[in-house]
Amino acid sequence: MKKLTTLALLFIAFTSIAFAQISDLEKSSLVDLYNSTNGENWNHSWDLTQDVSTWYGVTITNNSVTEIDLNMNNLNGSIPTSIKNLNNLQHLNLGFNQIGGKIPDEITMLQSLETLHLFMNNLEGELPSNIGNLINLKELVLFNNLISGFLPLSIYNLTQLEKLQLSSNKFSGVLLSAIENLENLTILSVFDNSMYGNIPAQLGNLIQLEELALANNLFEGQVPNTLSNLKKLETLILSNNRFTGSVNLSIQNLPKLLVFEFNNNPREINISNKTVSIN
Repeated sequence: MKKLTTLALLFIAFTSIAFAQISDLEKSSLVDLYNSTNGENWNHSWDLTQDVSTWYGVTITNNSVTEIDLNMNNLNGSIPTSIKNLNNLQHLNLGFNQIGGKIPDEITMLQSLETLHLFMNNLEGELPSNIGNLINLKELVLFNNLISGFLPLSIYNLTQLEKLQLSSNKFSGVLLSAIENLENLTILSVFDNSMYGNIPAQLGNLIQLEELALANNLFEGQVPNTLSNLKKLETLILSNNRFTGSVNLSIQNLPKLLVFEFNNNPREINISNKTVSIN
């Protein structure tokens, strides 16, 4: 009898894991994502008649959606505003698809989010001004889109951020001295945009940096000598800007530096005519 009871308990535990139930609100948000990105034509589609635990790329923990990974899955459409209802979502990867439209402001309500990967899509418009609400975000990976405008001031509040990859977009404006707030950054990549102005000396305070890529913009002035503080730096790419002078040897001789590119061949870029405030 004791053995039967134990087996029964194990069976109940197994079924509760195998058929984890999420709230109707969360399920509805997933269905919205499916419908708004042409789910029927995904490479790995969802059978909406089956339990959510069987849906490709969806991870459920404690009866709540904690991860969505639909990378390279032929999503075509836009991100629905109902994404905000996935309150416990920690990882969202929709990279390498054909998603267009703006990144919805509602995505900034996902305060449990740790990684946001939307690279290699057709996203446009500006970043949500409240992106800084994602206080637990560690990775913001948006390269190869059509995102424009200045970096929101609130982005400098993402103090847990380790990777900020914004390359190959249409960003303009300057890097502010507040960049030093992002003290956990290991990768800062904004190459191939329309950014301009001087490089803030405070970049030298980001001592965890391993990669700094600023090439193909309109940055100008001297490369600050404070970059010599970046003892962990392995990649430094500064080419095709409007810098003056040379890069100090103390930077070129950083102990871990493997890739160093610096030459000036400025290109013509149409930049925003908004008023620029440099702090």
